[in-house]
Amino acid sequence: MSRFVETLYDSYGQEFEFDEIYFERKTDHQQLTIFHNPVFGRVMVLDGVVQTTERDEFIYHEMLAHVPILAHGGVTSVLVVGGGDGAIIREITRHQAIRQITQVEIDATVIEMSRQHLPNHSAGAFDDPRLEIVIGDGLEFLQGQGERYDLIICDSTDPIGPGESLFDHAFYSAVHSRLARGGVFVAQNGVPFHQLDELQSTYRHLSGLFGDACFYSAAVPSYIGGIMAFAWASDDPGLRKLSEASLRERYRAAALACRYYNPAIHLASFSLPEYLLQALQEG
Repeated sequence: MSRFVETLYDSYGQEFEFDEIYFERKTDHQQLTIFHNPVFGRVMVLDGVVQTTERDEFIYHEMLAHVPILAHGGVTSVLVVGGGDGAIIREITRHQAIRQITQVEIDATVIEMSRQHLPNHSAGAFDDPRLEIVIGDGLEFLQGQGERYDLIICDSTDPIGPGESLFDHAFYSAVHSRLARGGVFVAQNGVPFHQLDELQSTYRHLSGLFGDACFYSAAVPSYIGGIMAFAWASDDPGLRKLSEASLRERYRAAALACRYYNPAIHLASFSLPEYLLQALQEG
C-alpha cells in the first residue's frame, strides 16, 4: 500500500495507508485528493490536510448542525459557507421546519467530486428543493446586500489558502450583519491543543461583535491532536443555557436519530478544559 502523510503541523502529524485513489487534481483553488483507507474508508484531502472521512464524519457534522439548530428552536433559514462535501447539508435537511438553505462554496469541483466519490456524505441532500447552491467566495457573498439568516454555519478549511479570509474580522463582522434577530453563528475552529492562537483570535473578534461568544467541542479521530473546537456566537446568551429537558423535547419533536449528538452531549460540549479557558482570558 502507498501512504499519505498529512502536512498540517510541523514536526508532528498522521499518515494514512491507501489502496485506491479516486480523484487527484489541482482545481482552480486547491489540490483535491480523494482516496480509500482501510480504517477510515474514503478520505478527502485539500492541500495536504484531511478534511473529512467516511468513518467519523458524523461526529463533526452532527455537532456543527444540531447544536445550533436545536438551541435556537425556530430556525427556518440557514446559510452554509463551505461544506462542499455535502454532509452538513445532509444534517440540516433532516429538520423539516427549515424552509430555506443557501450554500456558498468557492470550489465547484469539491461538490462535483463529493457527489461522485463521497455519495454517503450528502445522501441525496444536494437535490433537496430547499437548497440553493452559490459558487463563489463566502466573504463576498456576506458583504453583499441580501437577506438575514437564523443560522450561519461556516464549514471551512483551516485558515490557509481559500479558507484564510473566513477567519478575520471582516468575515465575522459580515456574519453579524447578516444574522436575523436572535440568530446563531457556528464554525469549525480547529484543534486548539495545536492551534491555540486560532482559538484566541476568533474569540477576540467574536466577543467584540456579539453579546455571547464561546466555544463547544467534540473529539473527531481524524482531526488529530485532541478535541475539535466549534465557535459559537449569538446576541442571545440564553440560547446555550437551555435545560436538558427542553433540548430533549426539541430533539424528540425533530424525530432525529443521531449517532453522536444527544441533548446531554449538547450541554456538556460547552464545558471546556481549564487550559482553554485560561487561554481565552489571556488572549
